[in-house]
Amino acid sequence: MDNTELAAAYIKELEAEYSSTRKCLERIPFELFDYKPHPKSMQMGYLTLLVAEIPQWIKVMVEEGEVNFATYNHNQPRTTEELLEVFEDNMAGAKNALQSATDEVLSGTFYLKNGEEELYSQPIMEGISSSINHWVHHRGQLTVYMRLNDIQVPSIYGPSADDRTY
Repeated sequence: MDNTELAAAYIKELEAEYSSTRKCLERIPFELFDYKPHPKSMQMGYLTLLVAEIPQWIKVMVEEGEVNFATYNHNQPRTTEELLEVFEDNMAGAKNALQSATDEVLSGTFYLKNGEEELYSQPIMEGISSSINHWVHHRGQLTVYMRLNDIQVPSIYGPSADDRTY
């Protein structure tokens, strides 16, 4: 399978994860964005933003080949609706980047930096795969935060305790 075929498979995977991710994000009330289940845990708002932003990482990997913590700007939504707009824009950007990427670009290297310091590098196609895995992991983490706050957890890969449609 060449890289453009893999890119098409990644688009399909993004699309498969889209609706359950959106269902999670749309259920998080902005009033709970400061919630943390433990002092060492991240705030629900940051976690929710992370889930909404990870598709953007794919776009940046493909189009720029680098994320630099010194210049990377997180979105700062002020409402759940704004968060959903961020998510929709990031999903569209990731899919568009993958659809238009050449085999040459996808064969390139992705760099994670902090200023001039290179933190790590990896092949772009590996970065896309690990980003999707990272995204699903954090969405799962978000569902735990949801459960702890009595927010109904949607069906993701099958019925949840809150969504028993058979």
